[in-house]
This record gives sequence, C-alpha cells and structure tokens, in this order.
Amino acid sequence: MNIWESARIAVRALRVNKLRSVLTMLGIIIGVGAVIAMVGVGAGAQASVTERIESLGSNLIVATSGSVTSTGVRLGLGTQYTLTEDDAAAIAREISAVQVAAPSMKGKGQVVYGNLNWSTDVYGVTEDYLEARDWPLDAGRPLDAHDVDGATKVAVLGQTTVQKLFGDSDPLGQIIRIQKVPFTVIGLLAGKGESAYGWDQDDVVLIPLSTAKKKVLGTTQPNPRSVRKVEIKILPGDDMDEAEAQIRALLRQRHRLQPGDDDDFKLGNLTDVLETKEQAAQIMTYLLAAIASVSLLVGGIGIMNIMLVSVTERTREIGLRMAVGAQGRDILLQFLVEAVTLSVIGGVLGIAAGLTGSRAISHFAEWRTLVAPDTIVLAFGFAAAIGIFFGFYPARKAARLDPIEALRYE
Repeated sequence: MNIWESARIAVRALRVNKLRSVLTMLGIIIGVGAVIAMVGVGAGAQASVTERIESLGSNLIVATSGSVTSTGVRLGLGTQYTLTEDDAAAIAREISAVQVAAPSMKGKGQVVYGNLNWSTDVYGVTEDYLEARDWPLDAGRPLDAHDVDGATKVAVLGQTTVQKLFGDSDPLGQIIRIQKVPFTVIGLLAGKGESAYGWDQDDVVLIPLSTAKKKVLGTTQPNPRSVRKVEIKILPGDDMDEAEAQIRALLRQRHRLQPGDDDDFKLGNLTDVLETKEQAAQIMTYLLAAIASVSLLVGGIGIMNIMLVSVTERTREIGLRMAVGAQGRDILLQFLVEAVTLSVIGGVLGIAAGLTGSRAISHFAEWRTLVAPDTIVLAFGFAAAIGIFFGFYPARKAARLDPIEALRYE
C-alpha cells in the first residue's frame, strides 16, 4: 500500500466521524493560529521599537552637557552648558569616523501666525542638524551656513506645528512670530512621529543657532558659544564604541579634565539603546510563541487520544486487513497518515485563523503586527511534526495487534 492510497483511506475514515475529526483538529487550529498571531504581535512590537529608535537618527551619538562642580557643590546634569560650538567643530575635524557634528540648544516658545498660536519646542541648530538626524524635508529648503553665520530670521517647521498653525494651507513663505520675533518659513520637515521615549518629534520649530541665541532663547551661560548638546553622526561601517571612546577622550582633553575627574558631559549611544530594546522585544516574542505553543501540544495530545480510540473501534477491521495480507507497516502507515492528515488540515485552517487574528488585532487594538513567511512555515511544520509524534504510538499499537485476537475482538 503506497502513501497516496493510505492518504485516501485516511481521509475516508476521517469523514465517517466528521464532528470528532473537527473537534480533534480544533487544538491544532487554535495552536497554529495562536503561534502566528502572537509571533506577529511580537515582531510588530520589535519593528516599531526599531523604527522609533532609528527615527532619532542612525549611527548617532549624542553628547549632552553634564554636571559641574563649583566651590565644592556638585550641580545637576545640564545645569550649565559645558559643551560649545568649538567642541562640535573639533569633533568633526579631529575624529575620522565622524560624518557631522551638529551643536544645538532648545527652549519652549510661543509661535504665532495670524490669530492662531501654539507653544512648541524651538531648536537652535546648524546646517548639519538634519543630516545628523537623517531628517528629510517635505518641501522648501533647509537651513544653510549663510543662515547660521548671518543669524537670519528663517524657520523650518515640523508637521505638528504646521497642522496647529496653518491647517491645510501652505506655510512656505509665510511670516510667523516666535517670542514676538518675525520669522519666514522656508522649509517643512517630513513626519517622524513619536520617539522611542514618547515625545512628538514633529512638534518642533528649527531656527539658526545664532538667531536662537541672539534673538529668541538668549544666552544665560558664561560662555556665549555654549550649547546644550551635540549630535554626532558616525560614518556607516565605523565602530560606534570606538568612536564614542575617541569622542570622550577628545572632550576630556579639551575640557582639561584630570585622570579621576568625572566627565562634565554625557555621551549616549543610540545603537546600544536600540540593541537593548530589540532584545527585550525579541524576548517578548519568544515568550508569546512559547505560551501559544502549549496549545499545539494540547492539540497533539488530543490527536493521540482520538487515534487510540480509533484503533480500539477498528480492531476487527485491522484484523481483517491483516488476514487478507496487509503487513504491519501498512497498518502503521495508514494510522500515521490519518494523524498527520488531521494535523495538516488543522495547520492550514490554523494559518488562516492566525492571519485573520493578526489583522483583527491590528484593526481593533491598533497594535502593529508583522507576520513573516518563515513564521507561517515554522508553525505549519511544527503542526505536522506534532501529528507524526503523537500519532506514532497509536499507529504502532495498531500495527502490533495480533490478527487472530483482532478478529475475535467484540
């Protein structure tokens, strides 16, 4: 008896007890569907985390002004701006792995257009800021070196700020007021959405750093060239940890810090943050998949239970087949194919259930799901393996029946 003949007989046997077959497959359907849906949820969460971290800028190291000690009193992080525009220039000039180093400062400002106003974050930046942040424009032009050197009154707006002030109208060329100072809108930033830390990156106005210091945010620091932070973009392929070590050494040298002195700045490597959050999301994916896989095991036990019942019910049939020449391997193959057929059909229905469940989660829970083809293949293969594993014992039991005893069975 070949495998195709066994499959035909298996399907016919399963059709005799349709309800029992459906209930037996239910565990596999739920298990495969749950694995696909849960892994999709975990993969979607992992992709969202990656996108949010990368939205801050890829290969980015952020140097932030740190704490200082004055007359024995240690002041808090960012109390004084310990970084300067000259530090940024030195980093870009002396460290070969650095693509750009963009100094910036930040403050809150009331932005007014016509009879509308909006409180937003105002960033004083240089022409390198958008390159450091991998932030393209939707329209207009970016700030350039002429704007920074000449302290011009021009602004680039984020999507949220545009929506609050202009609605659907075109903001390019319009005059807005920031802290009562008129600015011409020259550019519109592409949307970035929320950052990994939960703030709206599009709720922003970018103006030249020199203009921010002289006319909007002011300079309260002893050094007029002080800045709040420097965003440093590392060239693709260069080692981030090595670049961070070189930046730290250069800043300590420029700030005349002695061995043993604490840094008066803070370096943040977003690659480390990305790896940490990706690992956490991956662990969550594995955990969800493991929990969902329990349903598959339960389904496999159900298959074994029903197959044992089937062997008992069909003992006389088995004896008759053996009496007319069927070998033990033929009986083994027949019952094993029945178990695998249950698993395979359940697996196919489970894939449909999993894809439907993933879409339902995305639609109703507004939670991103991402189902990869290899997840579907893995879940289906696991379902087939469950059928083979849990179907082997009943099939072997049937194959080892004594033909005479089987024919006498009542």
